[in-house]
Formats: sequence, structure tokens, C-alpha cells
Amino acid sequence: MKKMFLISLTILLVGILFISCGKKQSDEVQTPAATTQTTASAAKAPEAQATVPLIGVSKIITHDALDSVEQGIQDHLASKNVQVRYDWQNANGDPSTANSIAQKFKADKVSLAVGIGTPVAVALANTFADIPVIFTAITDPLDANLVPSYTTPYDANTAGVSDMNPVDAQIKLLVELTGAKTVGNVYASGEANGVLLMEEAKAACAELGVEFVTAAVANTSEVMQALQAIIGRVDAVYIATDNTVISALPSIADVAAKASVPLMSADPSGVEKLDFLVAWGFNYYKIGLATGRVIEEILVNNKKPGEIGTIFLTEPTDFELWFNLDVAKKLGITISDELLAEAAVIIEGGKKIVK
Repeated sequence: MKKMFLISLTILLVGILFISCGKKQSDEVQTPAATTQTTASAAKAPEAQATVPLIGVSKIITHDALDSVEQGIQDHLASKNVQVRYDWQNANGDPSTANSIAQKFKADKVSLAVGIGTPVAVALANTFADIPVIFTAITDPLDANLVPSYTTPYDANTAGVSDMNPVDAQIKLLVELTGAKTVGNVYASGEANGVLLMEEAKAACAELGVEFVTAAVANTSEVMQALQAIIGRVDAVYIATDNTVISALPSIADVAAKASVPLMSADPSGVEKLDFLVAWGFNYYKIGLATGRVIEEILVNNKKPGEIGTIFLTEPTDFELWFNLDVAKKLGITISDELLAEAAVIIEGGKKIVK
């Protein structure tokens, strides 16, 4: 069965090739936080800098994956010597703050707006009709009404990058590894991305004949208590790329570890020092690089957003599979050599082994 699953895992990763449609509080590079920064143009006089495009970047919340997206955007544009200024803003998980940030960008007359996460991207799209709005790290932009279609061209001023994960394959891997009969999940009921991923995980469990137990939250502060409420009823925990929930991943890992329940994260970005069993998902730095390419196409090559549409990362190397053998040993779980051979990173003896 393990060999058959490995074959299906490989086929999935190759198959997604065909789903494609169509820092800061100074001029140093550090984690963005409500600041304006000029890149590739620091030596210019103030009057010259005023002609450099201002990019307003609004992030729904701070966590490793979204921070990696920000870094990827910067690195790509810097590598192409694209001269831009940034205004970095963080909504801290609050939709009303997302709306305020959008209004700020409008008052400041940004040249282009970037939304990292669904609520901030929707706020920007609802605010601007006359400048490009670039979304990124969004599971289903069509479902979020950010694009009129996955077919290009179209007339809307939005374009960007999706982080749609292979949820069914992730759930199958978790069940295969653990033998779980019941899978638990915490999701943000007020975030379209979170609800969609929860529904996909529920359907995947149903397909496998596995019970699915959920706990809904409104904000990150509720996540730990929500998981504690269901941890005694589940054999494994699956956490999707739900920004509200993934921001509390350290607390999630702590609850799971204390209950001796295996944890799978669909976001490998922040798991290195946590007690997870398996993580499988996007390298979000690469999503940032792809977002930078979209911005370059608009600012440098004068493409319209409707000519670009939604970008789906399709290379198997855009995904990373991580295993924590220390946690597996504690839980009495054996991971086959075949699966370990597919891993990008293994944690063993407290050390990170990059393959």
C-alpha cells in the first residue's frame, strides 16, 4: 500500500503541471511593519524618488509563510533592478483594519496594491478600480470574487498567485501514516479561504471513510482553546493554510504533542522547531517570487492584470514534504524509506536535514 501511495503521490505532483490557468523600518531588509521603504533607488534625490512607483503591500497577519511571500516579492524585483518604493502594512487579522489600510493606500495614491491573504486582497479590490490590485497566497481567487474567471483575458484590474493545495492527497498521506479513524481540524469560519479548505478536507475524509471533527474560530486567540476542545476525540490533526489558524501553529503543536496526537501542517514554513509529524505544502518564498514576476509584468512590461490572470504554481519542486522522525519515534509511527526519499527536509535528533 505504501508503494502504491508513493506512486500516487508522485503522479499528483507531476499532474499538477496541467492545472495552470491560462525591511524595513529603514532601508534594510527585515520583516515589514507599517513602513515605507525605497528599494533600488535609495541614492536618488527626494524629487526623483517621488517618480518611483509606490507599492502598497497589505498583509492579513504575520506568520512565517506570509513573511516569506513578502521577502520573495522584494528579492525578485531587486534581482531585476525594478525601482520601487514599498508601504508595508499589517492588518493583524482584523478585517476592519484591512479596510483602513486600503483607504490609506488610496489617499497615498499608490501605483499598485498587493494583498497577501484573502481579507486584505478583497478590501483592496473593493477600494480600487483604477490601479492594479495584485493578490497572493489565496486559495481560490474566483470563489473570493477577486477575479471574474480563470480564463484570460478579462477586464478586471486584479491578478495574482494562488496557493491552492492538494488537500485530498494531504489527508490521504496523514491517514496512511497514522491509521487515523478520526481527523481533527480547526478553521476560521469568517475567512473564505479557511472555510473552503475545511470543506475540501471534510470531503477527502469522507472519501476515505474517516470521521472529520472540526472546531471553528473567529480569530487567532481562539485557536488553542478550540483545539483543546476536540483533541480528545481525534486520532490526528490536520491544519490547512488558513492564515488565522496557521498563525497559532506553535500553540497547536503544543496541544497535539501533550495529547500524543500526530499533527500535519499544510504549510512547512513555520514547523522546523515544532512537534509536528508531517508537513507538506508550498514553499511560500517561491509564491513571493511568482508574485514579484506579476508585478514586474505590470510595471515594466505594461501588461494589464486581465492579461495575466491567476497564476497557479505547477512545478513539483514548488512543494516541500517534511517529516519529523523524532516525533514519529515518540508516537510509535514508522515512515517508510520510500516516503523519506521523497522528503525535502527531515528532522532527526533535533537537527534539520535538508536533502
